[in-house]
Amino acid sequence: MVFSKKDEQLEHLGNEILEVIWSNFASLNRDQIALTWVVYDPPVPVNTGGALTPDAFWNHPVRGFSYRGGERIYPASVVKLFYLVTVHEWLEKGMSNTSKELERALGDMIVDSSNDATSLIVDILSGTTSGPELPTGPFETWKYQRNIINRYYQSLGWEEMGTINVCQKTWGDGPYGRERAFYGEMFENRNMLTTNATARLLHSIVGGVAVSSGRSQSMMSLLKRSIKPDELPKDVDEDQVTGFLGGGLPRNSQIWSKTGWTSSVRHDAAYIELQDQRPYLLVVFTEGKEQAKSREILPFVSRKIAAAVSNL
Repeated sequence: MVFSKKDEQLEHLGNEILEVIWSNFASLNRDQIALTWVVYDPPVPVNTGGALTPDAFWNHPVRGFSYRGGERIYPASVVKLFYLVTVHEWLEKGMSNTSKELERALGDMIVDSSNDATSLIVDILSGTTSGPELPTGPFETWKYQRNIINRYYQSLGWEEMGTINVCQKTWGDGPYGRERAFYGEMFENRNMLTTNATARLLHSIVGGVAVSSGRSQSMMSLLKRSIKPDELPKDVDEDQVTGFLGGGLPRNSQIWSKTGWTSSVRHDAAYIELQDQRPYLLVVFTEGKEQAKSREILPFVSRKIAAAVSNL
């Protein structure tokens, strides 16, 4: 853990919870889960509308626990969190102009996890478009432009961002044409994240220091989820709460989150406030076809962490 300090109490609780998870889910191998958990002790520096300056915020000690937090894992739609922050950075710097379509795509990308909306966002961020394969010269230029998002995250100088790859669109059926060529023969250039990198980015949003306090607030409003059953979206494969971390929380909790799932992964990254308890941040990535199908694992992990927080 780089932005949070290791803590004996959380190490003990985290390892205990992992053992309980493995004993309850026989199909989950030890190398098929990664987890980062950060607890905000009083005075809480987050969800205050950016009350602290970036310097004060980053110097405010927080404690955390991580298991395989630095492992590179295909993030599915969790990458949309990274594209959300990048859009706000571009708008702030005047590298992009806001428009009704951009705002609509931003909302659909985060609230509904739309891949079509994400496609437009990646085009806007990089000045590239999908299409047929390109000759070598133009393709080199295209690839360089598409990697602008990676260059932005490297420029932050955060150690956690050293191994991530965030340059691909998210697909239903998969990439074609130049997009397929960009993935690499063996898909070696696909998006990759770690739970630590995801946690640090979410920490900056919740702390009000991602781009600016106003922009962080705007991101928070898109990430807010209701966990009341009658308020969940209907007629969708996944509502980003049921079967994810929000599905394991008491009804009076609050959650801001972004999930990701495919036929081989199921992930969630969330900032959570339980009533009258310390707020915390939890990022859990699970891999494997069994885990991807399971709507039990992430709520189970969430319940265990919530119970631990209530006893801190």
